[in-house]
Amino acid sequence: MSSAYGFQSRTAPAGVAGVDPFSHDSTAAAVARLTELVEAQARVIRRHESAIARGREIFERASAAARLGLWECDLATERLQWSGGTYDMFGIARETPLRRNQTLLRYPSESLRTLERIRSRALAERTGFNLDTDIVTPSGSRRWIRITATVECAGDRPMRLFGLKQDITEERAAWERMRRLAEFDDLTGLANRTQFQARLAEACGDDSGVNAGGTLLLVDLDGFKDVNDSLGHTAGDECLKQAAQRLAAACDRASIVARIGGDEFAVLLAASDAAPVLYARQIIAAMKRPIRCGAHRFQVGASVGLAAIRGCRSADAFKRADAALYAAKAAGRNTFRWFDPATMRL
Repeated sequence: MSSAYGFQSRTAPAGVAGVDPFSHDSTAAAVARLTELVEAQARVIRRHESAIARGREIFERASAAARLGLWECDLATERLQWSGGTYDMFGIARETPLRRNQTLLRYPSESLRTLERIRSRALAERTGFNLDTDIVTPSGSRRWIRITATVECAGDRPMRLFGLKQDITEERAAWERMRRLAEFDDLTGLANRTQFQARLAEACGDDSGVNAGGTLLLVDLDGFKDVNDSLGHTAGDECLKQAAQRLAAACDRASIVARIGGDEFAVLLAASDAAPVLYARQIIAAMKRPIRCGAHRFQVGASVGLAAIRGCRSADAFKRADAALYAAKAAGRNTFRWFDPATMRL
């Protein structure tokens, strides 16, 4: 705006109204007001930064409690960005700059092949993936992790992979304990009757109709009841444990070795195994060796019944081997018999 004398007038800076623009104090007042504005803005920024830091801290604590970590991979550079939980999961110091090839060293070879196959397919199809796999930390600790991945594309070109990693080591251990309880005998560590019946049904083709053939051996300990009755259940349990170890050693190439009852065991041989009689003899010889339990030393034996499973469903195969076992016991024990349909009744 021009004055009456033709000079352009000067106006006070915004926010400093009332200050004489021709005063020597005008600049200082304007600077003071602007400084106040800057400081107020800085306080707002600090509050935001504090809130962000607090949010990050809460996330890190929550993710640590859930054993979770964020991750992303730039596909062009293979550079990784991890949250603290992911570093902790892999046993690597936080904030360590990482490229993908460095972390691949933490995967066992078979797990790495699976990861690379699934990852490649996800990138080709522009889809994510989920994978449970194991890793080995730099300290040698083995952990199980669950990887969830999403592919980010620019147009049709994959640019980034990102997602979550979760430590499921405890979950996996609990699952393994449950599986062992469901499939293995708690006393001897051998497969239990449930697992044995499933494997026999599979070999006999109960559901598929495809009988794989092979041989079923049923083993009964001779003299075990005397040990259990005279020396007590502690000695009896020790007898069963040592008998199971000897049976597993004598039949180390069998498809399955199981404890199916008190002192009853079963061995399933594949059709490719042409020496079932040798196994029966090895079992009998192994059981003849004395067993020690503390100060006690005692001896048991083994009777073995054998039956070919080709052409049988699992129930019939079991009945045949059981009939052969009965014949072995009737023959004086510590021996074996093959099922003979001409002389044995089911």
